[in-house]
Amino acid sequence: MNTLNDTDSNRLNMKGHISFALILTVVLQSAAALLWAGAAAERINQLERRTANQEDVAVRLTRLEVQVVQARATLNRIEERLGD
Repeated sequence: MNTLNDTDSNRLNMKGHISFALILTVVLQSAAALLWAGAAAERINQLERRTANQEDVAVRLTRLEVQVVQARATLNRIEERLGD
């Protein structure tokens, strides 16, 4: 004859039973994941804003480089005329 010991009977009694601690753990982990995702999204938004600002600076820098090249060319022409 098959008899159940204490561990087997506990397993049978726990089937289909979800404890409050398990539910609380899942809820807290979900909340933490949502907070982390929100913080990550904010960091990404900040980086996108910085990148947009840097594009404007890059355009300005390119214009300044062109102006410096033109100024050097003008100075070279002046030096050539003075050297003659």
